[in-house]
Amino acid sequence: MANIFSLTSHLVHGHVGAQASGPALQAMGHEVWHLPTVLFSNHPGHGGFGGGSVQIAFQNQLLDGLLARNFLADCAAVHTGYLGQVDSIDVALRATDAARDSLLLCDPILGDEGKLYVSEDLAAALRQRLLPRADLVTPNRFELAWLSGQEINGLDDAVAAAQGLGPEIVVCTSAAQAGERLYNLAVTPEGIYQVGVPFFTNGAAVPKGTGDAFAAILLGHYLNHRDIAAALAWASAALHGLIQASIARQSNELAVIAAQDQITAPSQMFEVERLD
Repeated sequence: MANIFSLTSHLVHGHVGAQASGPALQAMGHEVWHLPTVLFSNHPGHGGFGGGSVQIAFQNQLLDGLLARNFLADCAAVHTGYLGQVDSIDVALRATDAARDSLLLCDPILGDEGKLYVSEDLAAALRQRLLPRADLVTPNRFELAWLSGQEINGLDDAVAAAQGLGPEIVVCTSAAQAGERLYNLAVTPEGIYQVGVPFFTNGAAVPKGTGDAFAAILLGHYLNHRDIAAALAWASAALHGLIQASIARQSNELAVIAAQDQITAPSQMFEVERLD
């Protein structure tokens, strides 16, 4: 069991942000200390939402309460997800400085499908200030292209972009598609690995929150075993199982509670291929 400080979004209803990553990590036996960056009634994919950003002063007050009691000295990892505001990067860096021996996983939730859905100022600040401090980063293909400034048209492009990004371990989700498979990619000093998972082509809507859950499961497994290839395979399999369960339930919310057995014991594993 590890203690993980998580700086990301919070929903009242649904499973995106901390409501996806938190239950996933807890199912794997980890403690999660969640500091919310935004408070939303639900994710925007429902056609609207209530709520908004948590004021930076309040985020700092919450962090100050933890620091005053030296809680972060016993923290194995800092996890950042959806930040929402440029100044939340300062909160993340303060937490990282306090948790001196921890691993920093940056899940750079910036955009998808060819466009940013955060401000360019926030995306640029994350690239310039948070990314250089990260040990492990988990972009999707669009985010990897944006952060690296390189066009990605295939797996070779994704590998090159990841190798120049900066963090020691770069895990890119949906880095490439071939036939009916999507490939998740891990680029590390020890090796380059990919895992192919079936692409959902039957028209079923994949629920939101998949990236949040994937990053959390990857982190949880990596903290337990320190084997990024195995963590990539486990997270890929677990997420596939969660999506399948969500579709079977005809739910537009990720089934991190109803199908939590997929997090701890995925029903189908997929081969890890070494590319170098």
